[in-house]
Formats: sequence, structure tokens, C-alpha cells
Amino acid sequence: MFDYQDTLEELNKNIPLNNKLLYVHKILRQRYDFIDRLSIAIHDPKTDKLKTFLHSSGSDDPLKHYQAKLADSPSLQEILKQGKPRIVPDMSIFQNGKRPHTKKISAQGYAASYTMPMYIDGMFFGFLFFNSYQTDVFNEENLHYLDLIGHLVIMVVGHDLTSMRNLVATVKTAKDMVNRRDDETGAHLNRIAHYSRLIALKLADIYDFTDEYIEKVFLYAPLHDIGKIGIPDNILLKPGKLTDEEFEHMKTHTTIGREIIDNMLGNFELQNFTSTEMLRNIAEFHHESVNGKGYPHGLSKQDIPIESRIIAVADVFDALTSKRPYKMAWDNDDAFAMLKKLSDEKLDSDCVEALLNSRSEIEEIQQRFAENYFD
Repeated sequence: MFDYQDTLEELNKNIPLNNKLLYVHKILRQRYDFIDRLSIAIHDPKTDKLKTFLHSSGSDDPLKHYQAKLADSPSLQEILKQGKPRIVPDMSIFQNGKRPHTKKISAQGYAASYTMPMYIDGMFFGFLFFNSYQTDVFNEENLHYLDLIGHLVIMVVGHDLTSMRNLVATVKTAKDMVNRRDDETGAHLNRIAHYSRLIALKLADIYDFTDEYIEKVFLYAPLHDIGKIGIPDNILLKPGKLTDEEFEHMKTHTTIGREIIDNMLGNFELQNFTSTEMLRNIAEFHHESVNGKGYPHGLSKQDIPIESRIIAVADVFDALTSKRPYKMAWDNDDAFAMLKKLSDEKLDSDCVEALLNSRSEIEEIQQRFAENYFD
């Protein structure tokens, strides 16, 4: 009765999303060995950026840590306009393409592609690409099967992203319910997210970050101070310097944040979700210092999770360059000078260096997510 092996049983396991894509590709190649690559790019509607997210091509990764505006890709826009997948039997038609992603795909040697738009409940969220090193391999017979596999992959990825985004949205909503009791505006949280992603991108080759890891740092960064919900108003909103006793109470927002996230994960039954430890780390350890004098546990150097070190630099930089009731915003040069001073003392030097080398990207983020002050 139980002799038959479920072909896709690996998808039932609690394994990283990219491992699931690798497994699907492995099964797919048993039937169609000309499929050399599956890859997924997800779309950020706030910035119109398409960002590489997952792929199954091993070291053959021409678009590693790549992003570009959807508006700059007429061929992908046409897929959305038509509302249908696209077959390119011979990719040499793009050999004179000027876009960086077109050139990189061509240089890698991919000869044919099949592209499916991805939707969650009717909302577009990215593209799934099937690539082959051979021309003229996609026909009606194999496309019928590829469509089935493609929609399965889209459902798996969509479920993962929806779970993450629902969790993030719920925690943000809980914070909003206390009427933004601190000075964290929506623009501030957006900047933190984008600075964190920028740092992670710059460090990707050093730390071997995947695109999936980078995207989750981006999604989870705005939740770093969720524990402030549990801090009394007389401390959280105090305009002057905190007393030693008040500061000790303020420091508990890190462990409170961890507790809130653990409770949320339990309520959503996401305790075993593959990236939840990153979310916990961001909430609990973003005030640890590399010299061991931070809180709540006095961790130092490499004992502090890298995602926590990334968020710490993004948070300090945005705090320095933002206007507050008790201070004016610093200009970027002064903020950079302070980051250098704090580097390898309070802040991780790699993370600081990554941000310092990103001035043009920082200015773009600041312009896009500027505060609206009414003085």
C-alpha cells in the first residue's frame, strides 16, 4: 500500500525556499534535460524594482544580486500587457540588447527561454524564468507540463512570501495601534529597510549572502524596534535625557521585541518558518556592540548575528540624518564621520564601510523616502 514514492515529497519539508526550487529543477530535468535554469525575480511596487530572488543554476548565475526597474524592460512589460507567458525560441534576437540583464544572460550562453508572470490573488509579484542552453526546445507538449510545474513553483514561492509579508504587516499594524508612540515614521522605516538591503548587497560576496537572504533582511529590518510597544510613555516620549533607571527600562525593548515576535510566530503557526531566526535576531540583538558593551547580552564581534550588525548601522545612520524634536538632522558628511568614529567600536566595520561606499544610492533613498515636515 505504501510502496509508491511521492515525487515531490521534498516540498513538504521545512527546508529553505531555494532548496525547494533546486529540488523541483532536479525532478524537472529527469523529464526535460534541456531545462538548465529556473530563476525568480520579485517586484517591489514602491520602487518598481525587479530583484533577483531565487535560482537553480548553481555557479552559472549571470544575474547575481541584480536589480533593475521594470519600466526599463519593455519586453517584460509586454508580458504583463498581454497577460500571457512568453516563449523566446532563440534568444539571439536580443543579441544587440542594451540592458545589462540582457547582455549578462546572452554572455552566459542561454539560447531559449520561457517566462511566466507570477500572481498572488490576482496581484503581480514577479516573474518565473525557464532557461535552456539549446534553441527551439519549448513546444506545446512540454509547455503543458512546464505550466503545471511553473504554477506549482509560483504557489510555493507565493505562500512563502505571503507568510512573511503577512507577519511583517501584522507586527507593523500592532505598532500602529499604539498611534506611533515614538518618532518612527513610515519614511524612517522605509529608509531603514533600503539602507539595510544596500549594506547586505555590498557585503553579499564577502558573506556569501543569497538573494533570498538579502530580501528577507529588507523585509524584516523595519521591525527592529517593535519592542518599544512595551515601553511606558513617560520613558519612550521623554524629551530630555533618561535617568540610569529609565535607560535600563528602555533597553528591555530588545527582549520585549523578541517576545512579541515569538508570540506572533506562535499565533500564525510559523514557529518553524525557515527565516524566523533572522527576524528574532534583528529584534533582540540590534543594540549589541562589537566591543561587547551593548545590550541586552553584551555580545561582541562575530557573536552578533550579521543581520543585527547590518540593521545597527542602518539605524544609527538614519537616526543621525533625521530630524527629531530634540535635534536637527545631520548632513551626510557629518553622519559619515560619526560612523567612521563608531566603526569597530560600536558598529561592525564591514557594514560601515559598505554604507560609506554607497553615497549615490543613499541619496536616492533619502530623496524617495523624504520626511514631510510641517514647521
